[in-house]
Parts: sequence; structure tokens; C-alpha cells
Amino acid sequence: MRPSRRRLATAALVAVLLATTAGCSTSPADDGPAGTVAGTAAGGTGGAGVVAPPAGAAADYQLGGAYEADDDVEVVTRDRTEPAPEGRYGICYVNAFQTQPGEDAFDDDLLLVDGSGDPVIDPDWPDERLLDLSTDDRRERAAEIVGGWFDGCAADGYQAVEPDNLDSWTRSDGLLTEEDGVAFARLLVERAHAAGLAIGQKNAAELAPRGATEIGFDFAVTEECQAYDECDAYTDAYGDAVIEIEYSDGPSEAFAEACAARGDRISVLLRDRAVLPRGEPGRVDERC
Repeated sequence: MRPSRRRLATAALVAVLLATTAGCSTSPADDGPAGTVAGTAAGGTGGAGVVAPPAGAAADYQLGGAYEADDDVEVVTRDRTEPAPEGRYGICYVNAFQTQPGEDAFDDDLLLVDGSGDPVIDPDWPDERLLDLSTDDRRERAAEIVGGWFDGCAADGYQAVEPDNLDSWTRSDGLLTEEDGVAFARLLVERAHAAGLAIGQKNAAELAPRGATEIGFDFAVTEECQAYDECDAYTDAYGDAVIEIEYSDGPSEAFAEACAARGDRISVLLRDRAVLPRGEPGRVDERC
């Protein structure tokens, strides 16, 4: 499990992104019904049996530890080490582009190093190393490992996966490119769909137009898009197949504004930054 990431988008980036999205000829995703087959409403490439999360459903984000969700919750996200929620749509969180703390699943040559041979580490998460996704061979080998985790999610009863750190190339000091990330994401989409799982784009608003079409993601999960004024990028690309999480230590008005703008169409929830389980001091869990 990793706590939620504070997004580092800038106003300039968002402006460029929205201008690009506005000029894109791809039509936004249709507003699909609950349980839309992935690849139909969200522009993904899901095959038979792959079902995206129900659009607009009450969702719960349980990365800080599993617990029984409220009765009205239909969609629950948990870490891949936790059991799938019973009787609800389960999304399996996987840290796919960087390592988890203490993780030794990857060979040394699959971990990114700089010109001096020093490991490239996420500056916000000093116990997470970036994967070296710079070649076809390394991407394919890394996808075999991450794909095995996807298979485990499916075997445990999850219906979808949420691979995190799609934007790791932005923290690579130029050693990785956007195209490296896109190519690896395509491999992950193939593995998820082969396992019968829908797969969501996590953050990286600048990739939303490509994510919903070229890469083949089936839905999107966005942290603090209201706070960073980038929600339109996701809804333009994925329609109502979006789960939005705002955080209680962010702008005080962000959650209320998000509910007013989109709360009747997409899943919007407010969580504490540490996504604490029920009963822990400081826990925040609200939905529109």
C-alpha cells in the first residue's frame, strides 16, 4: 500500500492540456450505464467479460487498510495485498511504474539508474525506485511481473486494476520519456484485459486523450482534479467513467465545488490524505 500522492500539476501544463483536448477529434465517451462493458463506453479495448466500474456509483478508497464499506457503497478500491470486497465492485491498486517499499520483485537492470549508477528515486516517496522502462525488452519483462500481480487480483475476485505512477517519466530526470510510459501502459492494458479485468488510468491528466483511445484504458481515477483544475481532461476523454478523489487537506472548497459540477454524473469522494481505515483519528470519508 502507498498513501495518496499530491499532484504536482502546474497551471501552464493544464492550460496546454485543455487546449490540446479541446482540439482533439475523438468524441468523448458516452454516458454508460452501471457495469458498462469496458471498451464500449470508455474508448478502451476490453474484451468480453471485462466490465468497467458503474458510472457515478458511490465509491470508497481504502488504500490505508481494508474495512467494511457503508451500505450504499458500490465500488471499493483496495491494495492488491488486501482481499477483494465481497458483494461490491472491487478495484485492485497496484504500484505499477515504481517499486513498493521493501519490494524485491524486479531484477537490478529493471530499476532505473542515472549516469553515475545511482538509483533514480521518486523525490516525494524516497523508498520508491522508478522502473527502467526505456527499452522493449525491459518493458516486456516488467509487464510480466506486474501482469502476474494483475492475475492475482483477478484470482482474488477483483473486477478492475488501478496501476499507479503512470507519470513516472516526469520524475526520471529525462532518462525516461512519455512514449516509454505509454508503451508500458499498453502492455499493462493487454495483461489486464487478458485477465478479464478493466483497467483505469490513474492521474496524468496530460495523457487522458491518449489513455482513452491509443492506450486503451477503460476508466479514470483522478486525485485532486478539482484542486488543480484538470477534471475536464478526464471527463472529456472518459465521459462519466471517472472516479474523482479530493483530499481534506486540500483547498477547503474543492469537494463542494466538485460535487456541484459533476457529483450527479461521476463518483466523487473526499478522503483524508492517509486514506485511514474506519476508527482511526483524522479519518475523513464523504461522498456527494
